[in-house]
Amino acid sequence: MAARPTWQGHLKLSLVTCPVALYTATSSSAHVSFHLINPDTNNRIRMVATDPDTGPIERSDLVKGYEVSKDEYVLFDDADFDKVKLETTRTISIDSFVDQDEIDRLYWDDPFYVVPEKGVGAEAFAVIRDAMKAAGKIAIGTLVLRGRERQLALEVRGKGLVAYSLRAHDEVRDADDYFDDIPAVKPDKDMVDIASRIIAQKQTDFDPTTFKDRYDDALREMIQAKQKGGKDVIEAPEPDDTNVIDLMEALRNSLKGAAGGAKPAPKKIGKAPAKKKPASRKKAA
Repeated sequence: MAARPTWQGHLKLSLVTCPVALYTATSSSAHVSFHLINPDTNNRIRMVATDPDTGPIERSDLVKGYEVSKDEYVLFDDADFDKVKLETTRTISIDSFVDQDEIDRLYWDDPFYVVPEKGVGAEAFAVIRDAMKAAGKIAIGTLVLRGRERQLALEVRGKGLVAYSLRAHDEVRDADDYFDDIPAVKPDKDMVDIASRIIAQKQTDFDPTTFKDRYDDALREMIQAKQKGGKDVIEAPEPDDTNVIDLMEALRNSLKGAAGGAKPAPKKIGKAPAKKKPASRKKAA
């Protein structure tokens, strides 16, 4: 397994424990990413830690500080954090089991693959996994991860487990703060019926492989164009708001075209006037 584990420790169900490792289940490495560049020198900008009194300082010499009052801090170094000894620092302890539907989707966060370490712990892992599968429930546990104690929801997937970190209750904003001001509107029954038929026509099975990040693709096209000295402009018109007068007509036209397939990809509408390309400056070896 090429990836490095995010966390290593033990999985515990009552008196049964086994060594496991957590691996981040998602990746963003394929996305286009940018660096900050000084356009006058073509040099990449480096962020340097700086003390306002003494100047630049090595990051390895820095410690963390908690502000207790204006410009007054309690300082912590790595040794201090190591003194916080909770069981959940090194152990995922399964505390309870719930139905998946009992967890509001607002609370689901990052997924991790839970993999047993090779050796004698593999059998204990299989016992916990198969018992969870037989129960048909989601296991709830706790773990100190990335400097915070988080709740985890664990579910069986294939030969392993997937652990989702769960957001804390105080991290989720109350929907009523945003939805209370939505006006109470009684929509026309015929319009709702047409919209329901459009939904039925568009019903399908969820297939994540069909999603393509067109914005990422457009950025790549622009990068290639800039390498060739051009500057493509990508068309992305904003849709007009549907007003009450033409809402029924829009619904009827949508119903006619609902089975017409996916929207076409954005079209290029030409090139912006070319600017004089600055001479490339390379650093001396």
